[in-house]
Amino acid sequence: MIKNRTAIVALLTGLNLLNYIDRYVVAAVLGKMSGPVAEGGLDLSNLEAGFLGTAFLLGYFLTSPLFGARADRGKRTGLIALGVVIWSVATLATGLTHTFATMAIARICVGIGEASFATLAPTIIDDITPPDQKSRTLAIFYLAIPVGSALGYLLGGVIEARWGWRGAFFMAGGPGIVLGLACLMIAEPARILRDVKVSLVTSLRSLAKLPLFRRAVLGYCAYTAAVSGFAYWAPKYLSEHYAATASFVMQNGILHVVLDTTHALSNKSANIYFGGVTVVAGAIGTIVGGRWADAAMKKGPLITAETAWNSAENNQAINAQLRVCAWGMVIAAPLTFLAFAMPTPTLFFAFTFFAEFGLFLSTSPVSAIGLRSVPPQLRASAMAAMIFSIHLLGDLWSPTVLGLLNDILISVVAMMAVPVVFAVSAYIWWPRKRELAPVTTT
Repeated sequence: MIKNRTAIVALLTGLNLLNYIDRYVVAAVLGKMSGPVAEGGLDLSNLEAGFLGTAFLLGYFLTSPLFGARADRGKRTGLIALGVVIWSVATLATGLTHTFATMAIARICVGIGEASFATLAPTIIDDITPPDQKSRTLAIFYLAIPVGSALGYLLGGVIEARWGWRGAFFMAGGPGIVLGLACLMIAEPARILRDVKVSLVTSLRSLAKLPLFRRAVLGYCAYTAAVSGFAYWAPKYLSEHYAATASFVMQNGILHVVLDTTHALSNKSANIYFGGVTVVAGAIGTIVGGRWADAAMKKGPLITAETAWNSAENNQAINAQLRVCAWGMVIAAPLTFLAFAMPTPTLFFAFTFFAEFGLFLSTSPVSAIGLRSVPPQLRASAMAAMIFSIHLLGDLWSPTVLGLLNDILISVVAMMAVPVVFAVSAYIWWPRKRELAPVTTT
């Protein structure tokens, strides 16, 4: 059995890395995958291509509450292993599809598998980590988001260029099966279990009454909607917005077409550069955000394992963590706006680097808030409710809507929706002093 805390965090972080590689391989190969059938694509419109992101999230958010409710009553490691195997097999199957319908079904199944892992893995890490180290430990786990996302872009772009877009899915799906089965060896941490007589609906109603949890989730919804749309469409936007430009020159009575490739980006280059920016800025932002949140919490009253979850001291610590999330959005919103206004890809990536640093500051604090702002016996349900909400109100529809905006508006105007929603998230997350007092949950 695996009992060592470092080994458990390492295993779950490795799986989270594969999780995000699987997610962002689609964005990396989206241009070729949606191209003409004669060129090996599926001949998808922007709306259909955007819906593939929605299809994944349909499976993801619809099943996460079920996994959360089940895990609050018993063992979690078997559910995690099952989920990892399902998403890995479905990723392999994605590379075998030949129609939009079968592709959508495969992505739904990937979402179902990932729902189990994303809902339950953070609760195990929270169980085995001391209170004053939770944010930084979760930061290690969530470091897999920028690294995995970047690898999804990088590997997807490189493999697609050499072996075609289908090969990218074959690469992404295999390793998860082995690591998923290893989760069966994790020693289940001791914890308070929920009364089996309490229904899922009753648990969700109890969670909805908690102001700090509710506000953390609403801000996370806005954040997720914008980040998902940005990540899904950025490579395609870059390769099209910074494409080679043609001009006509008359020489000796003959009309010549001259291509200016000074600022041109291929799909492969767009994925590599965007992935590189994401992994570096995201890794730095995730680590800094985790340490900042733990340091901010330590400035208030001493928080120990025995501190009541609904005490004024705990609520003050949560507000300190919310402020870190809000500052991340304050940084990201204007910088993302400026990035889309830049005339060259070099300037775009420069502004995007610092914008993504701000975005990833909130990665570990918001999850820690979701776990510490609820009763201990409802933590798996709380994580499931958070996942359900951010997808229903966030990225379930944002790739599709942004695809539609790109169909009816010029791309640079359509993409400006992203920084606007970042600003909304900053406003929602900013701490309110009135929420320091304990609340009544009955």
